[in-house]
Amino acid sequence: MKMKFYHWSFALLLLAACSKSKTTAPTNFKVDEGQSAVEWKGSAPDHFHTGAFRVSGTFNTNDSGKVTAGSFSIPIASITNFDVADPATQKQLLDHLKSPDFFNLAIHPDAVFRITKVEDLKETMSSANAKVTGDFTMIGQTHGISFPATILKQGNQISVQGAFKLNRLQWGMNSFNDPAAPLYILPEVNITLKIYGKPLEK
Repeated sequence: MKMKFYHWSFALLLLAACSKSKTTAPTNFKVDEGQSAVEWKGSAPDHFHTGAFRVSGTFNTNDSGKVTAGSFSIPIASITNFDVADPATQKQLLDHLKSPDFFNLAIHPDAVFRITKVEDLKETMSSANAKVTGDFTMIGQTHGISFPATILKQGNQISVQGAFKLNRLQWGMNSFNDPAAPLYILPEVNITLKIYGKPLEK
């Protein structure tokens, strides 16, 4: 009977060890650039424009599968427009957005966001389950931002989606900021994140 007891005890220890080894290990994820985008909407009192940027980068999860850190780069040259049909007019718009009036692409080719904290978000009317905080660098200036996000991990895939408003004036994008001028652009830009990640190959 003692031998049987020892055998069962040893088997249970092996089972526990195997179960423990199957827990979610910390994982580095790479942004799937083909699926991911940072969408934007800039508005004047009587019209608006929409478009997107590409995004690249990595983010990390802990042994519970929760995002803990990340760094993302947004190439300004990748800016696209969704709503202007005429190619010449669309090019004129995008060239203007890349100019010193806005992103000043020649001097500041990238915007960068670095996650500094991710907190659980429980009491909310939306599907958001996390509050993401980080440092956002654009046009040579860095300021902290926070926004609600929906972070989902399914198998070896992860997605981060969110929507918030960014005040361009805070980063020194001050052009067309006079309400009495012929062209006045509202300070707040709508941002929508659609970021999908896959495990980073070792």
